[in-house]
Amino acid sequence: MITRTTHLLRNDPSRVIAKPYLPGEEVANDTTITRAGLLLARIAALSEEEVAVILEQTREQFGARHRNLDSLLERHFELVEHLAGGAVLSRARRLLIGAYFTNEYSVEGAALFNPSIVPAPDQTGVRPGTRKFIMSLRAVGEGHISSIEFRTGVIDAASRITFDALGTTLVTGDRAPPPSYDKHQFAAKVIELGGASALTQAVLDRLPEFFTLAELEASLSVLEHAGPHAVSFETVNLLRALATSNYVTTFPPDSVLSERVIFPAGPHETRGMEDARFVLFTEDDGRTTYYATYTAFDGFEILPQLIQTDDFVTFRITTLNGPAAQNKGMALFPRRIRGRYVMLSRRDRENLHLATSMNVRHWSDVVELHRPSRPWELLQIGNCGSPIETDAGWLVITHGVGPMRRYVLGALLLDLEDPRRVVGCLREPLLAPEGAEREGYVPNVVYSCGIMKNGDDIVLPYGQSDAAVGIATISIPELVARLTPPSAG
Repeated sequence: MITRTTHLLRNDPSRVIAKPYLPGEEVANDTTITRAGLLLARIAALSEEEVAVILEQTREQFGARHRNLDSLLERHFELVEHLAGGAVLSRARRLLIGAYFTNEYSVEGAALFNPSIVPAPDQTGVRPGTRKFIMSLRAVGEGHISSIEFRTGVIDAASRITFDALGTTLVTGDRAPPPSYDKHQFAAKVIELGGASALTQAVLDRLPEFFTLAELEASLSVLEHAGPHAVSFETVNLLRALATSNYVTTFPPDSVLSERVIFPAGPHETRGMEDARFVLFTEDDGRTTYYATYTAFDGFEILPQLIQTDDFVTFRITTLNGPAAQNKGMALFPRRIRGRYVMLSRRDRENLHLATSMNVRHWSDVVELHRPSRPWELLQIGNCGSPIETDAGWLVITHGVGPMRRYVLGALLLDLEDPRRVVGCLREPLLAPEGAEREGYVPNVVYSCGIMKNGDDIVLPYGQSDAAVGIATISIPELVARLTPPSAG
């Protein structure tokens, strides 16, 4: 029924990005000069000849590791340009300052795990019976910061997988605010975050139904001019944090997908973007897009978020709203059912729930779907990504947590027309950690964020103890035959 392949993806510490480095702003000496200020003063004391030599050495050491290094250093200089006091600087000195305020970050330095897989949007040039795929991965680096990476390849009719060669330099993309914000959805999320107040309402009342970031800033400036009240400060921070949690990331079109890293950019993502569950979604009129739910984490609280893309070049990131979108592990069905979006969730952190909505970014209608009942899942149960549609019903791969916090995979079958009805359950684990799969950063775990249907097979990429990624294939007919009614046995 299930076959492990020989594929094994491991983290590669040499895959690095260049990110801004801002030294701590603590006072560095008795003259109240900050560390950043001291650094700029030291660079200012260098002669132009010294600047040229150090810059050329930097280019030699790092130029091949990063795309358009000079442009990157210029952008990082612009982040600290205000500290230079308006001094007129040569281009070389600007670039060198940028280099001192840059550091390499190994996005896979700690681990690579928790994949999902979808058909690629462009299927041109493939052989008959073969399909291109895109696999997302959770990459973890220094400080346990999670980002989203990708791999590509092809699957043939026998579900044999071939991965494409990796790109040579990683890029993080350019970030911009969305074209507009929906005031109704924005206000609803403010309330969920505990920010409802007369001051908040005053800011929102000055905005149109669809507003831009500039219009929000203009409305906030009125509030800031009202006086330095503590509650005003808190309100401004919350509204700005929520606005900047919604953004668009665009990558160079000439980069290959395995070079693109969606690195945390929003204020709620400072500790990472966890467990993206990608799905190819088909609208009733046949149009398609890709969605992915993921968990934003700032070190203290989580925030469920949504990614949307048509081409894996431009990604729109937005918050998920509503009482049904309050926890980890949400997974969108690949199409509407009776005109409504449908989402698997784990609202209470222990049981599977099913949410429905007319708006893919707002979820309020939710019902309990399934409680843990087997020894291997008694601690909690969750999904392993979006369901796949079969003639027998919606097939859901689940994860269950049992004794010694051991994670295994199981399966459920939901009614096609009414997915609130569980029509089949797997009585024994589908996949459990074995041998070397048990060893890793978090031992005794197998976990997936998304599967792909390939003929009569399921392609299941899965994380191994938060350390590596394996791939298995599952016969759909054989799995369905093993599923029994929930009331049986």
